[in-house]
Amino acid sequence: MRYYECVLQKQVGKYKLYYHGDWDEQLFTKCIAVVGSRRMTSYGRRVVEKIVPQLIFDGWTIVSGLMYGVDQTAHEVCLECGGKTIAVLGWGINYRAGDKEQELEDKIVQSGGLLLSLWVDQAGTNWTFPARNKVVAEISQELIVVEAAVKSGALLTAGMIRSLGKKVWAVPGPITSSVSAGTNQLIATGLALPWLGTSYQAPLIQPHNKILNLIQNEDLDAGEIARKLARPMNEINSELSLLLLAGTVTEKDGKYYSALRDSRVTPSDQAKQDI
Repeated sequence: MRYYECVLQKQVGKYKLYYHGDWDEQLFTKCIAVVGSRRMTSYGRRVVEKIVPQLIFDGWTIVSGLMYGVDQTAHEVCLECGGKTIAVLGWGINYRAGDKEQELEDKIVQSGGLLLSLWVDQAGTNWTFPARNKVVAEISQELIVVEAAVKSGALLTAGMIRSLGKKVWAVPGPITSSVSAGTNQLIATGLALPWLGTSYQAPLIQPHNKILNLIQNEDLDAGEIARKLARPMNEINSELSLLLLAGTVTEKDGKYYSALRDSRVTPSDQAKQDI
């Protein structure tokens, strides 16, 4: 067990939830759940790594269930991109599920996110996870199922979301994969919209973005950008990741420059051509 000095509670919809972290109502204004199989494949990981940065760039709070597989990867990618995430636990707020879970919980709280639970000391068991899924459905406006078998908790959550009149997305997967059978079935039966990689697009970059202005006429590495803008390195790395995703920044040999100059011939390229 691990105990917080004060176990706090909030009423969220019809649920009274225990929580850890600094409660911020803004976290709940635009929530999307990213859920899927505990038996995540390399394809599932690549999908999460593509989806989550786009969602963060579009202002979403990422909600998931902190279990190994798709859930933990969604939280981790969110944190790497500087986003905010809410973990809805399938165990009590004071229950220590494991070292990896504990480490991830701490990172979520330290980054300004939240841990939510229906219980204080309850261990995770076969009935706590479906109850947790109801909370995920309650606080999320939309849901994306990345990978799921035909009989899975992710599909149960999708059904809960639909019953509340909210939008469900599913990522189509290989027809030979058992962990894509559930998502493919959701799409085939019309219970989910297919997420094809273009459902969410990063918004237009602000014309006065300081990083873009800085690298308009010179190539800089992340450290040089951080020093010139007097900003923390982790913030610069997060923003560069999103700018790369949006296609407005290009990286070459550790240096970043505006994609508008991507067609230029650099001195090193010219030297190669002259050989």
